[in-house]
Amino acid sequence: MLTLLAKLLKALNSETGAWALAFAFVLGMVLGLTPLWRVHNLIILLAALLFRINLSAFIVSFLVFSGIAYLLDPWFHQIGMSVLQSPSWQGVWETLYASPWGRITQFHHSITMGSIIVSLLFAPILAVLSYLIVINYRGHIQAWLLKLKVVQGLRASRFWQIYAGIRG
Repeated sequence: MLTLLAKLLKALNSETGAWALAFAFVLGMVLGLTPLWRVHNLIILLAALLFRINLSAFIVSFLVFSGIAYLLDPWFHQIGMSVLQSPSWQGVWETLYASPWGRITQFHHSITMGSIIVSLLFAPILAVLSYLIVINYRGHIQAWLLKLKVVQGLRASRFWQIYAGIRG
């Protein structure tokens, strides 16, 4: 876990593009909020590997949002049920469920439907927010953090040795 955090810190302090880190956080959020063993998560994982986003940011985001997802599952269920039981969409859901591909996607499950809707609605917000956080961290917070006594003490710890080893 320390190695993963050290790699994330390295990415934040490196020349890695702020948007690349933001998209890593977004893809990790979608993967973390939705049920894990679904076809759309394979597509997200494939996108993460094809576009060569920062995997440590992706994994940290996945872990954080996986924990949050357990708290939000009742809300995802309510949203999914309201969408799936909407009379105007019944024909779409019946057609989707009748096809083999539709059953494989498992969008007929209320938690899957609700979590995918919430994560897709929240994705642009998280992308912009994480971009702004990375930019502000690099511009203002990084120099301020290095001056703190806690950080100077951390530099003498095992975590800093791992970070320095990764940094090269």
